[in-house]
Amino acid sequence: MAESSTKTITVEQTGSPIRRPKDQRATLRGLGLRRIRHRRTLKDTPEVRGMINKIPHMVRIVED
Repeated sequence: MAESSTKTITVEQTGSPIRRPKDQRATLRGLGLRRIRHRRTLKDTPEVRGMINKIPHMVRIVED
């Protein structure tokens, strides 16, 4: 049975995608981040965590 309460995570872009590999730029876009200090609230899934772990130098998790 699926749990109805889904956890969320807020991610903020801290670094620029300029002069980064295409896969890192694509990961930022996949997370929905477009510019520095842009924040997105996403479902806390293993896929999203993996994307964040791929580019830890360009994003941070925001504690609200």
